[in-house]
Amino acid sequence: MTVFKAFLRVLNKNKAIIIMYTAILVFFAGFNMKTNDNTISFTASKADILIVCEDEMLGITKHLVEYLTKNSNVKEIENLEEKRNDALFYRDVNYIVYIPNDFRKQFLNHQNPEIKIKSTKDYQASLASMLLKRYLKIANTYLEFGFSEDELVNLLNETLENEVHIELTSKLDTDSLTRIATYYNFTNYCMLAGSIYIICLILSSFKKENVLKRTMISSMHYQKYNRILLLSNSLFAFIMWFFYVLLSFILYGSSMWSLHGIFFILNSFVFSFFALTLAFFLGNMISDKNALNGIINVIALGTSFLCGAFVPLEWLPKTVLHIAHILPSYYFIKSNELLKTIEVFDFVSLKPIYLNMMILLLFALTFIMVSIIITNKKRKLA
Repeated sequence: MTVFKAFLRVLNKNKAIIIMYTAILVFFAGFNMKTNDNTISFTASKADILIVCEDEMLGITKHLVEYLTKNSNVKEIENLEEKRNDALFYRDVNYIVYIPNDFRKQFLNHQNPEIKIKSTKDYQASLASMLLKRYLKIANTYLEFGFSEDELVNLLNETLENEVHIELTSKLDTDSLTRIATYYNFTNYCMLAGSIYIICLILSSFKKENVLKRTMISSMHYQKYNRILLLSNSLFAFIMWFFYVLLSFILYGSSMWSLHGIFFILNSFVFSFFALTLAFFLGNMISDKNALNGIINVIALGTSFLCGAFVPLEWLPKTVLHIAHILPSYYFIKSNELLKTIEVFDFVSLKPIYLNMMILLLFALTFIMVSIIITNKKRKLA
């Protein structure tokens, strides 16, 4: 009980830090809701796309643009790559098609010109991708038979006019799930930074020379002492996690009562357990309070940038994603991104999420074991 009371006194002295990280999370969540205030449920049969054509509007190039325009909602965006990326990020467009220079010439010469694309990777972007691939597949098939360009265009008109109009209706509340996923992604930073800062401060307070000597000469066994300290820190981590979950219910309402919401909560609980073990490990390693800010910047802020908490995973370079695979935060955020796309909850669709949770638990168990070993060695040396 004495250890727990001391823990509460130290925690009370640092409550301002907890409030600060919570305020950051609330601000970010509110901003996220404002920037994503779109229609919650809708039926779409056409994707919003942007066509960037660098080739002359003649022949097959002109026909391709007309086909995409007819079957999609073509948006007008300022001719700057930064503006195009912003439009994709804010879902003003779902799909960007880059038709290269000399596309017509290369295509008619069987050189298979590359059409680059950028995508939001949602169901509307998949529809746009399907339209483009269908057109190119049919055009290449006719081209193999040696038809001229005019004949090719006429045949394409005849074939593509006989299409079945399919209207895709998503059962997912995609806007709401995207906001929830973004919220929980950002908790990566808040939970890591809050846990590391507070728990390391608490443990460093217990490692002061006078406190340490009193502990060593007391009748309390060191294993019981460590167990109480770990449980006290676990209580803090649980309360912080519970508060962030409660905040998500306040912000996103009924969406959190769905199966998606339950798995978002479960995934965040596993991650909060990992954050606790990481903080406990660092607390046993570090005694200098002045080093905490640097550690938080490297671990909490660094992993948040590298793993997609601040910037969506699809926007990160492949090199960064390869590095992110060695970091636990990647598996937490990856699960959140997968959850917002799941329509049917079965073992197959949830298997990657279960696997990511297992990886987080393995990281947590590793830090627990290493912390026990370090504590025992320090105890023997003392």
